[in-house]
Amino acid sequence: MERCRLVFSGSGGQGIITAAVILSEAAVLYEKMNAVQSQAYGPAARGGATRSDVIISESNINFPKVIQPNVLICLTQEAYNAFCNIIRPGGLLITDTRFVKTEKKVDAQQKELAMYAAVMEKIGKPIVFNICMLGAVIRMADLVGPESIMKVLESRIPSGFLEMNRKALELGMELAGTVKS
Repeated sequence: MERCRLVFSGSGGQGIITAAVILSEAAVLYEKMNAVQSQAYGPAARGGATRSDVIISESNINFPKVIQPNVLICLTQEAYNAFCNIIRPGGLLITDTRFVKTEKKVDAQQKELAMYAAVMEKIGKPIVFNICMLGAVIRMADLVGPESIMKVLESRIPSGFLEMNRKALELGMELAGTVKS
């Protein structure tokens, strides 16, 4: 992988920024790549628009902002409406079927996953929705290994929550495997 530009977008409280930080740390600390992560969010801590840009590269990164992402993740309709047109032609667009109704006007590989529904059915706690999404992203975009994500999680969250997060990561990868081309 030479360079991957990602935009994570959604709503405050969905864990968008946390997922982007975890991915960036995994790339730098355990995959020996370069990564930058930046974020923007609305005035409301929960419910406001949230965006986080991540660039992962084997070479130097000279500009930290993503203009045209290879991978775009939209977890709300508002985010989809705002960002669907910025994706690089042929890029990967990942949405959740509960929160986003997509249109086929985007020149991208559109992957609609029932991530939230799967998390609620298999785990029962929406707090790991972002980790499920991250599992889907790393599987579909082939960015970092799940063991690198787990190492970051081990350093960031209490041990009592690790198994739930591991299940969510695996669930996301499993969902991505059902639609991966």
